[in-house]
Amino acid sequence: MFGKKKQKISLNDLMEQLRPDLSRESLGVGPEFPGVAPNPLLSGEARKRNAELRAGALAIGVLVDWREVSSDGSPRVVLMLDVDTTDGISFRGIADEDLTITELTRLAPGQTMPVRYRPAVMDHYVALARDADPADVQKVADEIARRKQG
Repeated sequence: MFGKKKQKISLNDLMEQLRPDLSRESLGVGPEFPGVAPNPLLSGEARKRNAELRAGALAIGVLVDWREVSSDGSPRVVLMLDVDTTDGISFRGIADEDLTITELTRLAPGQTMPVRYRPAVMDHYVALARDADPADVQKVADEIARRKQG
């Protein structure tokens, strides 16, 4: 009866207000993108997603840009990549990664990186495929190049 009604603010809206550089628009993803977790270590959903991504399908990503999320300990960075898959699908991928200072200083737009994604979900999330065998990465890159030529 008295006072104002409280408006419910979603986590994504709050993140967009606090970090406009991490908004869906500035990351170049559509409205279906679930958003960047403020702290993926505290989010059970983010931990599950990261585990699924580590076992995901291999693809090739080209670094478009990145945003540093935090610099406590090893820097946490959100990488924006244009991803090509062997199935002929291209999409803007977002990788939420902890990098070393050395890795961070070596980031450059246009850099090609192997990534993993979840073909069944296709939610823009990807993870760097640091464990990928270089021979497998080369096979994927060759298959993608063949698809683009023909």
